[in-house]
Amino acid sequence: MRQGWRIAVVGGGVTGLAAALRLRELAPPGSTITVYEQSGATGGKLRTGELAGSAVELGAEAFLVRDPDGGDSPATALARRLGLGDALVHPATGQAGLAVNGELRPVPGGTLVGVPGDLTRVAAVARAEAERDRDEGRPLLEPGQDVAVGELVRRRLGDEVVDRLVDPMLGGVYAGRADRLSLAATMPALARTARTEHTLTGAVRAAQATARPATPGRPVFATVAGGMSRLVEAAAAELTARTDPDAPVGEIRTGAAVRELRPTPDGWSLVVGPTREPELVEVDAVVLALPARPAARLLAEVDPAAAGRVGELDYASLALVTLAVPAPALPELSGLLVPASEGMLIKAATFFTTKWAHLRRPDGIALLRVSLGRYGEEEQLQRDDDELAATAHRELSRLVGTAAAGAGLPAPVAGHVQRWGGALPQYAPGHLDRVAAARAALRAGRPTVALAGAGYDGVGIPACVRSGQAAAEEIIKALEGSMA
Repeated sequence: MRQGWRIAVVGGGVTGLAAALRLRELAPPGSTITVYEQSGATGGKLRTGELAGSAVELGAEAFLVRDPDGGDSPATALARRLGLGDALVHPATGQAGLAVNGELRPVPGGTLVGVPGDLTRVAAVARAEAERDRDEGRPLLEPGQDVAVGELVRRRLGDEVVDRLVDPMLGGVYAGRADRLSLAATMPALARTARTEHTLTGAVRAAQATARPATPGRPVFATVAGGMSRLVEAAAAELTARTDPDAPVGEIRTGAAVRELRPTPDGWSLVVGPTREPELVEVDAVVLALPARPAARLLAEVDPAAAGRVGELDYASLALVTLAVPAPALPELSGLLVPASEGMLIKAATFFTTKWAHLRRPDGIALLRVSLGRYGEEEQLQRDDDELAATAHRELSRLVGTAAAGAGLPAPVAGHVQRWGGALPQYAPGHLDRVAAARAALRAGRPTVALAGAGYDGVGIPACVRSGQAAAEEIIKALEGSMA
């Protein structure tokens, strides 16, 4: 009879929790799956707080409801599995605004992250240099080639499309810049069609044609009523439940930093806890559900080449300022994006109580969240909380006042500043190849360690859940192979 395994998951964010749940499903009886989280709580960037008596998200706000194949996204499927299907709610409005020369205009539809297939649809916000996008008798990209998004779009459609559309849309997701972000990593469908199509607009249309059409009336995004922390709590409860005596045991240890990872003849040795009182833990396999740099440090003694590739990934920092504002005059928008060319510190805002009907309050107080910080501008976030909050209020008030033909925003009755240092990965061109090479090296040498998370497989809750589950399946396959 197969013996139980001891498996460590390093990192207690949504990726690590998804990996641990999948491991518990697949591991044999007698196994123990332990999540090690260095902070005092699981969830990572899924964190719900409270402001002016309302629950507000201090991190990730929502997730995609469906996968490209039309089925439930991994995040939706996880929420349903954890009994939260009835708690999923959808935006009341999806139309966002875009700041152009100090005024708000509707974000054009029909683009791929701002890259248009029909230039007439973006004419109100950006002038596309259509004459550049001519058929030169060959595909835009060579097989396997990767470039920065901005490089390709500037070359084919000019600067305004990048600066006013693509850059702010990518900035809203990655806090990054189009001129530095990989096309293959951020827009994989467009990268594929760019290797066969001869014009950029043709590549966009081809990518759109291959996408499964949206089901009429089916929402694109969802959140959890009561807060995203409910998803974290439900995952942790499911993992540690002891309802079946024959099921593998799931454990969560918070305040438990894994400082070293060492290979042993039969598995792995983890050094856990403070330097003065280290704990040595022996396990059969490890999932590293960590950002790239701490993962690279743990891999340095395991495979220096793989660690080097992983450690190349850079990250952007940001701050989220949430304001409770009494009865403001707001445009009917879910939020707005602000191009860097507007000269503002804010890069995006979400009007929570406009976007989400379940958050609306009878007293008329609006909950607004402002995102500040772009890659390469980290010094701007060194201001203290009061100054960041004042800047967010002032800049947003200017935009909202213009859009609503009013005097801007009233003074907030409450506010909160959440800083996320090194939060969002910046996928430089070649990112996918570097990750693939690192994983191939680990599989060849030490297949019972796997990488998972946004640093490798994409941002967003569905991508993180999928990455954790895939790493769990890889670990089980390796352990089964070792027993063959």
